[in-house]
Amino acid sequence: MKKNNAFLWVGFGVFIIASVFGIIFLGAKTDKSSGLVSREPQPISASDWINGEMSAEVVIIEYSDFECPACASYFPILKDLKEKFGSQIAVVYRHFPLTQIHRNAELASLASEAAGRQGKFWEMHDLLFENQRNWSANFGAKEIFIGYAQQLQLDEEQFINDLDAKDLQDKVSASYREGVSIGIAGTPTFFLNGEKISNPRGYEEFERVISEKLNQ
Repeated sequence: MKKNNAFLWVGFGVFIIASVFGIIFLGAKTDKSSGLVSREPQPISASDWINGEMSAEVVIIEYSDFECPACASYFPILKDLKEKFGSQIAVVYRHFPLTQIHRNAELASLASEAAGRQGKFWEMHDLLFENQRNWSANFGAKEIFIGYAQQLQLDEEQFINDLDAKDLQDKVSASYREGVSIGIAGTPTFFLNGEKISNPRGYEEFERVISEKLNQ
């Protein structure tokens, strides 16, 4: 009888140990799956450039490269969408300069940030996309950007100094690294309310995607 009790206690002990390891395993699996959630873009912060209100029903985060032709193609589409939906949507621009293939992408990002320091990020953003062919791969891009600063009536000396500002370089680099960390491999890449979407094929499809989001 005592021998049987001993077997029962040993069996019970094995059961408890197995249960503990099972709980630990499931916990580890949950942590691993939560890693997928971390592949969402970082929440909007004060350092982001946002066209609209953070409280908008649909927030579009775009990881973009000013020298990317596809990004330039989406530029007027986003402008038209913002005009149509107004305060219902907000557009956030995040830098993802593809410096491996675009000579002036990083400098263009810095030009937009330098203009942003003087309150004209979006004005410079528009000029860069509207005139992309004029400065893309141009060895004199810096002079062209200084010309845009003059056109926007920025303080030219400050703008030139800010093009070399380390904190702005760090901001652009951090945006790129964050994009890489969430799996971005190309531009433009769009997120709607934190969810990555396939790039819509034109204005009508993008409009439909937003409308569906608004109706959820």
